[in-house]
Amino acid sequence: MTKRNVVLIGMMGTGKSTVGQELARRLGFAFVDSDAEVEQRQGMTIKDMFAQLGEPAFREAETDTIRTIMGKPGQVVATGGGAVLAEAGRAAMQEGGFVVALRAGVETIIRRVREDQNRPLLQGDVEERVRTIMESRKHAYDFAELKVDTDGRSVEDIADEICRAWAALSTAQA
Repeated sequence: MTKRNVVLIGMMGTGKSTVGQELARRLGFAFVDSDAEVEQRQGMTIKDMFAQLGEPAFREAETDTIRTIMGKPGQVVATGGGAVLAEAGRAAMQEGGFVVALRAGVETIIRRVREDQNRPLLQGDVEERVRTIMESRKHAYDFAELKVDTDGRSVEDIADEICRAWAALSTAQA
């Protein structure tokens, strides 16, 4: 099947939304934030979903949303950091998307997410939580077709690398 979308995966704080918006602009694609889509479809924030329904219910809604998103072409999709945890979500991403994992070091991620109060998985000691999550997900993003380190790089530089890979893939598919 032809890859119709670019899908950005990776830990929170790796730059998926920022890079995704730049990629969408360059490719003439729509930008879709899967977390925002989940919130719209569920009528509540992710933080509230975690508190009221629990993480398993959120993950199910997240997977259903990703399946729906992937049914439409011409998008750059920024996924939530844990969207890769469900096999069905990974399969949907791979089926219709060129999956790109954005990576960053633990210190970079901590610096980027430290003040964000809307991340339910970071309640408590942010540094300890980030390190624990990174360790538990260290292989969760390995299925990506392209892995891009974002530490110390500009959004433009990261987008250039992904655009080159997308152009090569598009040429190979033609």
